[in-house]
Amino acid sequence: MDLLIPVAAGVEASVKRQLNTLGYGDCPAINGRISLAGSFFDVARLNVFLRSGERVLIELGSLPAETFNELYDGAFSLPWEEFLSPHSLIRMDGKSYKSKLGAVKAAGGVVKKAIVARLREKLGVRTLDEKGERAVVGVSIFGDVASFTLDTSGEGLHKRGYRTLAYDAPLKETVAAAMIESSVYRAGKPFADLFCGSGTIPIEAALYALNIAPNAERTFDFTQWKCAPKDALSMARQEAEDVRDRNTKLSLLASDISANALSIARYHAKRAGVAEHIRFSCADMREFSSEERYGVLLSNPPYGERLKESDLFSLYRDFGRMYRALPDWSCYFLSGYAEAERAFGGRAQKRRKLYNANISCGFYGYLGAKPPKNK
Repeated sequence: MDLLIPVAAGVEASVKRQLNTLGYGDCPAINGRISLAGSFFDVARLNVFLRSGERVLIELGSLPAETFNELYDGAFSLPWEEFLSPHSLIRMDGKSYKSKLGAVKAAGGVVKKAIVARLREKLGVRTLDEKGERAVVGVSIFGDVASFTLDTSGEGLHKRGYRTLAYDAPLKETVAAAMIESSVYRAGKPFADLFCGSGTIPIEAALYALNIAPNAERTFDFTQWKCAPKDALSMARQEAEDVRDRNTKLSLLASDISANALSIARYHAKRAGVAEHIRFSCADMREFSSEERYGVLLSNPPYGERLKESDLFSLYRDFGRMYRALPDWSCYFLSGYAEAERAFGGRAQKRRKLYNANISCGFYGYLGAKPPKNK
């Protein structure tokens, strides 16, 4: 099958590295989607192991569609009966960009009519009761070419299952994982998040360092489809069990000035199974110091409306001063504050544009000295 992995803007390179690590080679990325070929066993592996991909889609085909009639004919020509049953609960999801078919809701209705007609004809049924397994059909129209997909994931892959309590300005798990994977952090290095909030960054850092598959404990829509092998997910989960690191001891610090945030972070770390690897501390960022060397600071500091402009500038200025007092550490942070880099004090060696909750942010990296290589 042809598979597609939608990714957030700025995360493509990180997801491609993850795919390469999983053995899929160099996969092309087009229009925010990374494509590769695979079976349902690959569908299971990708859903279980990917840290920064948003979903795993099956692409059924791409066809020209400048009119609703062409859209209907194109959708009708595809082999929906190979994946769907008379009981499938069909849900539509669509987008349109630079297309004559800009009415997304109407386009979805046309495609669903074509799918229903095709299933009636090929399966020999008069009605579809839609009381069974969920199947989300995607219709993406770019420049008068329509692509048709089936979503194997169900809930987005950022929903690992461990974050159940609400907290202000949460960072998506997939974005946090991409930040960590793009940094110099590796197992064995000291790590600190001094604005940990509900704990997403240190939890994702622990999962990454211990090679724990982020979605091994959750379920996916494709497992309910009759066309999917029943053992695909169990095989992926067994692989996840086989490759996780149970021996390495981590040095992770999660601190925040809010005691309420730390209570939530501890709860989430326990649910994720990594609480024993994270030391929690209620403290002001300015108080942090360490005698350890070659560590990594990685955070998502405040940048919203809760702080005034002068307070934000002071916060980032003090953050930079604290960091420069650390010997050999590297520092990464995500921020939507326009003056973050200037206030921190000096241009970052690495810089990337990312989005957090639809807010355009800069991901800044300040690199410390490299540790000496072992002989």
